[in-house]
Amino acid sequence: MPGKNISRFAAAAFATSLLSSVALAQTPPPAPGPNTPAAAPRAPTAPEPGYAAPRTSFGHPSFEGVWISNFVLPLEASDRVPVLTLPEPAAKQMAAAFAKGVGDALDRQLDPEVPELMRNIEGLAVVRGERRTRAVVVPADGKIPYTPEARKEAMRGQGMGGFDNPEDRPNWERCIRSSGQPPVFPIGEANPRQFIQTPKSVIVHTEYGGEARIIPFTDKHKPKMFWSLLGDSIAKWEGDTLVIETIGLPETDRVRLFPSFIVSHEATVTERYTRLSDKELLYQFTIVDPKVYTAPWTAEFSVYKTDKHFFEHACHEGNYAMHNVLRGARVQEERAALKLVKTAATEKPKQ
Repeated sequence: MPGKNISRFAAAAFATSLLSSVALAQTPPPAPGPNTPAAAPRAPTAPEPGYAAPRTSFGHPSFEGVWISNFVLPLEASDRVPVLTLPEPAAKQMAAAFAKGVGDALDRQLDPEVPELMRNIEGLAVVRGERRTRAVVVPADGKIPYTPEARKEAMRGQGMGGFDNPEDRPNWERCIRSSGQPPVFPIGEANPRQFIQTPKSVIVHTEYGGEARIIPFTDKHKPKMFWSLLGDSIAKWEGDTLVIETIGLPETDRVRLFPSFIVSHEATVTERYTRLSDKELLYQFTIVDPKVYTAPWTAEFSVYKTDKHFFEHACHEGNYAMHNVLRGARVQEERAALKLVKTAATEKPKQ
């Protein structure tokens, strides 16, 4: 029920990003041997041998339909789990520890729905039939190449904003933007994506927040005055890979949630979609931002074709949280003022 409170998914996402390190710390280290860190994403744009993606009526590879991924996937490698892939038994153990750590903590903070979703995941993300322990594949060590200052900012997470006006609150809380900003990292059944293709554009529609990016096939970005909260995106084909370049993402949303990482206004985000089979669509994104990162970095995961339908997303309907957040701040101010008055009244006048 998306309208039940202020962005339940965003709140859960924020908590999950904070708790993922705790869950991973509970994961036993994988056995040594063949599970060594991969030097780079393996054949990142090659489909299954002999596979030819279906075509639209105008000849482009077809991604049309709804794609989903009910997995958990840490963004970076941890010191405890430095490898990119795990065999099924170890992967199951890691996913269970991750989900339990997050689910148990959120059980004490939110209604039971989000923890129940976490407990019904399908394990670690699967890419080309392999269980992945992280999304980052470049650099090869799986660590995001932050500058020291940027890593501290990312670890702090997104600020919760002020309490004087609705406009002071974060964009995700106000339902101004949701989970469609590139790169589209939140995965799971809460955020499927849908593709609609035309000869001149491609639409990438995410269910959570109902955000639809209408991306033209061109090599020129629009003037700055036309940029939106979803940035300005342009598309092209490189063989059977759809490449989307986005600039001009809003500085107010520079720290992303679930998990926490930074996409500043000066960043260039390049997304790549490649259909690997009838059921699997590989999603890769690269972020370039010299002020935040010492080098470009790339992450990837797969989404899978589903017959499930998209539903309209409601956010503020029936939502009392914004009123309660602001009213709670006023109550705190009233209590603080009353305390000052009482203190002043009980102080003895100086002789």
